Amino acid sequence: MEKQNHKTRFSGLFSDTFQTFLMALAVFLVIYFFIARPFQVSGDSMFPTYKDREYIFTNILGVKLGHVTRGDVIVFKAPIEDDKDFIKRVVGLPGDTVELDEGYVYLNGEKLDESSYLDNSVRTFGGTFLADNVQRKIPEGSLFVLGDNRSASSDSREWGLLKESAVIGKSFFVYWPISEAHLVRNPIVK
Repeated sequence: MEKQNHKTRFSGLFSDTFQTFLMALAVFLVIYFFIARPFQVSGDSMFPTYKDREYIFTNILGVKLGHVTRGDVIVFKAPIEDDKDFIKRVVGLPGDTVELDEGYVYLNGEKLDESSYLDNSVRTFGGTFLADNVQRKIPEGSLFVLGDNRSASSDSREWGLLKESAVIGKSFFVYWPISEAHLVRNPIVK
């Protein structure tokens, strides 16, 4: 009788543990595929906003609902390397006109104030897709994105406009290293 009791208790414990594991796995998968996903920053294209090897969470749900705004930092499938993800800041939205002149970004004919996320010494010069003193209108379904470290960033100046369908999510929380953990806020949207 004593042996039967141990067997029953062990069976119950195993069953409870297995059910708990399955429930945790299901919650993780729902969060990972539909709500938020971890991402590791690789490189210095967003320095000093994000540092190489920092880990961030990206909000997937908000992007799927169409909530990308100017100033957001997004993670997306790299247009030039399908197996990589990039992280950049949204500067231009559909319908906007973008121009680079004397190291400054002009949006819809006005100099863009980037002082809330860039040092005043940072200059933005043209590239292959968007040369200096050339205006580009952003069509529906596309975004113009730039890295905060303009001299070390492969972005829309080089490879062109980003298709909105390539966006994976918006960064919202730096979680590693713990000493750098913080919520990410869009500096343009108050």
